[in-house]
Amino acid sequence: MALVDWLVAVTLYGVVALSFMMAMYALERRGRVFVLAFVGGCLLSSSYGFLSGAWPFGVVEAVWAGIAFRRWASMRARSPR
Repeated sequence: MALVDWLVAVTLYGVVALSFMMAMYALERRGRVFVLAFVGGCLLSSSYGFLSGAWPFGVVEAVWAGIAFRRWASMRARSPR
């Protein structure tokens, strides 16, 4: 794959990953499944950061995923079965 093709592919991946993450963030109040989906979106965005060479962005998104996972776990523990 040519370098330009790689850059286009990584950019498209980033657009999809970040769009998904933002959509799940907007839907978080609808239920904990959206919080967990937001965690996944953060991990996708983190991988985009590392793939694009913007490792500080990748690190921040990974930390954000951990924070969101803790929020999801606390919601899960509080909810009745």
